[in-house]
Amino acid sequence: MARIGIIGYGNLGRGVECAIKQNADMELVAVFTRRDPASVKVLTPGVTVASVADVADWKDKIDVMIICGGSATDLPKQTPEYAKLFNVVDSFDTHARIPEHFANVDAAAKAAGKVALISCGWDPGMFSLNRLYANCILPDGKDYTFWGKGVSQGHSDAIRRVPGVKNGKQYTVPVEAALEAVRSGSNPELTTREKHTRECFVVLEEGADAAAVEQAIKTMPNYFADYDTTVHFISEEELERDHAGIPHGGFVIRTGQTGWNGENKHVIEYSLKLDSNPEFTSCVIVAYARAIARLSAEGVSGCKTVFDIAPAYLSPMSGDEIRAHLL
Repeated sequence: MARIGIIGYGNLGRGVECAIKQNADMELVAVFTRRDPASVKVLTPGVTVASVADVADWKDKIDVMIICGGSATDLPKQTPEYAKLFNVVDSFDTHARIPEHFANVDAAAKAAGKVALISCGWDPGMFSLNRLYANCILPDGKDYTFWGKGVSQGHSDAIRRVPGVKNGKQYTVPVEAALEAVRSGSNPELTTREKHTRECFVVLEEGADAAAVEQAIKTMPNYFADYDTTVHFISEEELERDHAGIPHGGFVIRTGQTGWNGENKHVIEYSLKLDSNPEFTSCVIVAYARAIARLSAEGVSGCKTVFDIAPAYLSPMSGDEIRAHLL
């Protein structure tokens, strides 16, 4: 039985709790929060809610700590810090900063003899694996990734941190003409801007400058600067009524050619359609937490990504069962 801890009890933390319930070989033992622990009510009976300030007291009571902070400012600090105490998993999704984050976490985990997994979820995560597999299978080809239509948790978190923003949601929307051109096998050259648009629904703080907020969002590097971005200012009531859900999804497509002269064309496509982005992300994280617990038991240390984990480590089934039922 793998003993799991959760740091952060927002949408992702609650999703992790629900995912643990579906895995009989895992047990949630504690949730850690920056809020007053007395104000946080979890769903699992008997689980301790503690202050994140007391996390070191649990050093030997948790096999894997799942860190559910935001990628913009939380995880770059939290994951290296907690990797000194625990085996950890995070969902860091700022693609441009993954190499830097990996190096920081790797140094901390190796020094402590712990195993860490970063950037776990569906993108980065499941989409990353499908990009890698498809590249290996069709070396003479092209990659295309489309996200949405759906709410991006990382981008929504980023706009909520803009001064003057009280609340907000961001939708990533594939450009349909670009998607169809890729599926046709015509191998179009597409810029970042030609593949997606971004749509933001923002509730302003009282007295905030709408023009300044809009400019700050549209020029944000790594998030919005390279996209056609529309910002809608709405009321808190409209946000709650029309944008309460967190759906998402997307497509990873590789087109390629085979034969002596490239005479045969192929399209590999992996797609997801998700009612709940954080709950699906949580399910991926929990499967990989099982792998991290197993690797730790084998004496492995340092930082890993989904590329480094053999699929069998994710399954609660034995090797014999996997071969009999899934191969």
